[in-house]
Amino acid sequence: MQSFDSDGVRIAYIDVPPESGTGAPVLLIHGFASNHAVNWVNTLWVRTLTQAGYRAIALDNRGHGESEKLYDPALYGSDQMAGDAVRLLDHLGIERADVMGYSMGARITAFLALDHRARVRSALLGGLGLHLVEGRGLPDGIAEALEAPAGTPAPNPTAAAFRTFAEQTRSDLRALAACMRGSRQTLSRAEVAQIEVPVLVSTGTLDTVSGSGPALAALLPDARALEIQGRDHSTAVGAKEHREGVLAFLAARA
Repeated sequence: MQSFDSDGVRIAYIDVPPESGTGAPVLLIHGFASNHAVNWVNTLWVRTLTQAGYRAIALDNRGHGESEKLYDPALYGSDQMAGDAVRLLDHLGIERADVMGYSMGARITAFLALDHRARVRSALLGGLGLHLVEGRGLPDGIAEALEAPAGTPAPNPTAAAFRTFAEQTRSDLRALAACMRGSRQTLSRAEVAQIEVPVLVSTGTLDTVSGSGPALAALLPDARALEIQGRDHSTAVGAKEHREGVLAFLAARA
């Protein structure tokens, strides 16, 4: 992996050229407790995009993967992580990119499309629906479960699942706890209505975390919803139907 300095924070990333041609850039922003490899390489997204002629760029968000670990929740605002993405585009000399995020990465992508709209050709919001606005989704107790000594019972099944996932990805649990406390900002309906770039909202029909994808799409000026049949929050990201829907959207967007 490569890395760069994002306003004093070391951010790691990959930059994979298309199999042929120059390729329009697609910036990939992963979800909470994940990393670029788990979210985008292992699920075949990088291969799918580069085979289709796109340049795939994926970063490890601050506190995740090989990027710098921070322990202050105040350093994990969605707008701050969107700033990391913008500075990565600056670092690579990219004026404008399609930006695709999943779950927390979709929240970051929405902030990016709102605050830095000139840099976003289109926004692809995966694993996040109306909870971008309503603020519900993940239950309380996840940060506490991440910080608890090994073997401590988690307060709920979702917190237990995140602790297990974070351990499997060999994450820094204390950094993730800080991120969980600092990164759950919402946007108002008025703010969502200001996101004028083409948007694809992709959610699994069994996803209980994201909120309704079609309901969020209805609030956006130029959006369509993709419902991924029979998939939940953890399985929708790598679904073939998801990849096919994104490729069709990218091919048709303005």
